[in-house]
Amino acid sequence: MTEKKNNGVIYILSNPSFPEYVKIGYADDLQKRLKELNRSECIPFAFRVYAVYEVAERLQDKAIHAMIDNLNPNLRAIDTFDGKKRTKEFFAMTVDDAFNILQTIANISGTADKLHKLTPEGKTIEEEKKAEEIENSTTYLESDLLSKGDTDAVALYNQLKTEILKLGDISVQPKKLYVAFKTKRNFTDVQIQKQNLKIFLNMSMGTLKDPDGFAADMSTTGHWGNGDYCVRVTDKSQIEYTMKLIKQSYESNLT
Repeated sequence: MTEKKNNGVIYILSNPSFPEYVKIGYADDLQKRLKELNRSECIPFAFRVYAVYEVAERLQDKAIHAMIDNLNPNLRAIDTFDGKKRTKEFFAMTVDDAFNILQTIANISGTADKLHKLTPEGKTIEEEKKAEEIENSTTYLESDLLSKGDTDAVALYNQLKTEILKLGDISVQPKKLYVAFKTKRNFTDVQIQKQNLKIFLNMSMGTLKDPDGFAADMSTTGHWGNGDYCVRVTDKSQIEYTMKLIKQSYESNLT
């Protein structure tokens, strides 16, 4: 008799302890894996499953890791401890971003029925709410966010910030993942990456005048900043046009 093959899943896990990251991995037995991860007393909150994708072979998550690394090597959590490089299964993205990747793969391969998004339960909702309250009470420093970028990225940020502050009475509020520029509410959020800036414009899709098509549509994609538009600035020559877009968001959020 042929032994029945025990298929596992690629999982997307979130954790309120570090909401800026998701964990994408593989498990033959997901419940066993969760028990292993949540055994540690070093994290305040437990991991929870956002989605699973049933696969026929083991460790297919490695291909997804490689794909994400090729698209954007800055997303992977990598550090050096005791002289050794540690590459982890954590990625700086939202659970929606991670799910969209699996959904695209599932749709292309004709396996959409193998992908399942889980509904949060009562305890999960309570823990996420508590984590959000802690996040909102935490003070972040602009210098901490600037440390994520190289010299060129920091120079881009400082030049952009100077131009933004010329618009009017604006407060600058560092958050965990980005710097918020606001009047009555955020009109633009700037995320400092290793070599560039991601700028989110707090405007609804279809309201931005962008003849050069510079802003990306984020209305159906999970992201950290506010609004439906995202601009990536990689060179100081792009700042003048970017400011025309930011000014529109500034004016639309004054009232």
